[in-house]
Amino acid sequence: MNPGNLLKVAINALKRNKMRSFLTMLGIIIGVASVITMLAIGQGSKKSIQDQIASMGSNMLFVMPGNMRMGGIQQGSSSSQRLTVADIKAIKAECDAIVAVSPEVRSSGQAVSGSSNWPTTIYGGSEQYLDIRSWTVVSGRNITDTEAEGSAKVCLVGRTVADELFGEGIDPTGETIRFKSIPFKIIGVLSEKGQNSFGQDQDDVIIAPYTTVQKRILAQTYIQSIQMSARSAEESDLAQSQVEEVLRRTHKLRENEDNDFDVRSQEELATTMTSVTEILTILLGAIAGISLLVGGIGIMNIMYVSVTERTREIGLRMSVGGRSIDILLQFLIESILLSVFGGLIGIVLGFAASSIVEALTSWPISVMWGSVILAFAVCTVIGVFFGWYPARRASELDPIEALRFE
Repeated sequence: MNPGNLLKVAINALKRNKMRSFLTMLGIIIGVASVITMLAIGQGSKKSIQDQIASMGSNMLFVMPGNMRMGGIQQGSSSSQRLTVADIKAIKAECDAIVAVSPEVRSSGQAVSGSSNWPTTIYGGSEQYLDIRSWTVVSGRNITDTEAEGSAKVCLVGRTVADELFGEGIDPTGETIRFKSIPFKIIGVLSEKGQNSFGQDQDDVIIAPYTTVQKRILAQTYIQSIQMSARSAEESDLAQSQVEEVLRRTHKLRENEDNDFDVRSQEELATTMTSVTEILTILLGAIAGISLLVGGIGIMNIMYVSVTERTREIGLRMSVGGRSIDILLQFLIESILLSVFGGLIGIVLGFAASSIVEALTSWPISVMWGSVILAFAVCTVIGVFFGWYPARRASELDPIEALRFE
């Protein structure tokens, strides 16, 4: 029997039991749709995190206080007071791979304007802080180093803070707000950034001169972190080693002593987050792939039932000259058709489900064509794998016994 006739016979056999054929395909449909949707969610998260990190600058570096030991007791990074303005001056003078550097201090509290108040975070930095953090001013101006040196009570506000304190879309430049009872004159409004990958509102910020936050709000002389920009992303490693060398010297650390600070680059953060999201994507794909396996088992089960139901038909075909290979191919083609049709429907459903998830949850979605091809290829292989044994069993039936079967 030629392949065309085998295909027609297989299609007619599936048409005779439309509902059973559809229910058999359902496992494959759900499996393929799940794989596409889950991988789209994982890939979307990965892309979103990479975009967020890239928006902060691939050449960004930062120094955080490291763990300290006092009297043999580990103090933790939060108790370190080793980062100072002197460290920043040394980095500026000696690290030629660094093009911008700024101290950073921060505090949380209530911002108040008239009868309105809003819980937010105030960040203290220098004139270069906005460039390092990829912020721009859409109204007003940036803070200056002169204002930082004089601990001026001026600030920049994010769009969220401006909307909550003054009303939607109003430009508050020139107005005065209070943060922990300290008055700040608004000299500019920051451009909108929206939420980051962790759900944090990047527009819910106030930025002021770091000395003002240090002296008037935190009452401390040390700084909490140092933000920097390398000359280029390619020179981040060089900049990192230069900063580490300078800080070890300014902190008077011996060769056998560990650093009391941590120098990190944006590239390190991107690599770490990418590896985490890749593991998450693989995990989601593996969980969804289980449903494909279940769908394959369903195909095998139904093909066994089909062989049993059509035993007399098989015997009749063999008695009129049908070969074992023809019987095997007939049932194998039926199994493959169930998988292929189920896979095609699953692909359409997977795209639809991904769009629905994105619309309902605002979760970033990115459908990969690789995942579509992979899911379809796997469901085809499943059709061959799980359909082979029932088809082989059908081809090995004895025609005399098959004709006697009731």
